[in-house]
Amino acid sequence: MNVRRLGLVIVSVALTSISVAAHHSFAMFDMEKNVEYKGFITEWKWQNPHVHFNVLVKSGAGVEPATVGTWDVEGGSINIMSRQGWTRASYKIGDPIRLVGHPMKDGSKGISLFYAIRPDGSRLYHDIARPKDDVKK
Repeated sequence: MNVRRLGLVIVSVALTSISVAAHHSFAMFDMEKNVEYKGFITEWKWQNPHVHFNVLVKSGAGVEPATVGTWDVEGGSINIMSRQGWTRASYKIGDPIRLVGHPMKDGSKGISLFYAIRPDGSRLYHDIARPKDDVKK
């Protein structure tokens, strides 16, 4: 009986380790920096574990040169983003988008989404980090 319990403990620990290793943190993003990006959706992946989309930022008047290029934007899980008002149809390929995000610490073209700004000025947040004074519209 003790051998059986030991086997169950070993299997439980192994499964827990796999689950923990599969999840990552946002440590690679500079969460202290909020950068605005204006571009167009080039790819839209409404899927778990994290929603991802690509945004093409073109050079032009008023565009910060450091933001030009194609950016991989990482959002939250479908469940979390849905609770903030996002849907599969929030954006589609070719749509213009204005967003604020946290850039990668290493300077590569990746962003942790903070929020998107709709044409009417309302915001779609990535997660529950929405400021208390910003009422969901």
